[in-house]
Amino acid sequence: MTATLTWPHLKEAMSTVAFDVREGFVEITRHSLAVIGLAVVALVLTLLARPTLQQTASETLMGWLELRQVEQNAPLEPLIPTAAARSTASLMQDLSSDQAAVTRWLSSKYKVSNEPLAALVTEAWSLGERSQISPTLILAVMAIESRFNPFAFGEQGGLGLMQIEPGAHTGALSPFGGRLAAFDPLTNLRVGTRHLQGLIQDAGTLEDALRLYAIASGQGNHNQYVDRVLAEKKLLDNLSKGQKTAWSDKNNADLPKSPQAHI
Repeated sequence: MTATLTWPHLKEAMSTVAFDVREGFVEITRHSLAVIGLAVVALVLTLLARPTLQQTASETLMGWLELRQVEQNAPLEPLIPTAAARSTASLMQDLSSDQAAVTRWLSSKYKVSNEPLAALVTEAWSLGERSQISPTLILAVMAIESRFNPFAFGEQGGLGLMQIEPGAHTGALSPFGGRLAAFDPLTNLRVGTRHLQGLIQDAGTLEDALRLYAIASGQGNHNQYVDRVLAEKKLLDNLSKGQKTAWSDKNNADLPKSPQAHI
């Protein structure tokens, strides 16, 4: 007698197969998890019993993770270096004689270590060549604005060495990490120099450009600000040319501090 295969019979057979497969998968998973759990317990007990093995395993794991991170973060194309990727210190022996003279004098006057100042002086010279702005003018603006304190902040929102206002320079700061990049010395120096260059081009005279810079950074007496910057620049020019100045360290220390920058 031949059995007839009907749709209800086929449906029941398929349900039975599906149930068996599911149950088998659950059993396999349960047993696999149990095996994994036992292996983990055994590994933990082994590491606890042998501290040297634990240290070796930790070092191997950290090395692998660091290698993976480097591989994943490796850029396909050259990128603009971030603040953390760039050095903010230079060796004095790498400076030219005029740069070294300026660096030593600024270090003595503003109580800043030679190496960080050397990096700023080197960058000021480099920016001066590209922007056609005197590097001593760039350094003079930094001196009056912040006294070379990279974490200075002003009453009107200016930040860092050249007291740049992050909201007004969003586009320039964005490639370097955004608003907080204003506290990176080299980033601040580059953005501030670009701002100063634009003011000089628009104003027509250096004095007018410095007045506009004083307004933007929140300086109270604009004319006095111009005089102080130009006096500082002249002093640095004389130093860079190897000329002795009539200013003593005591007189330099007695110069008034910039009122808007706070440490």
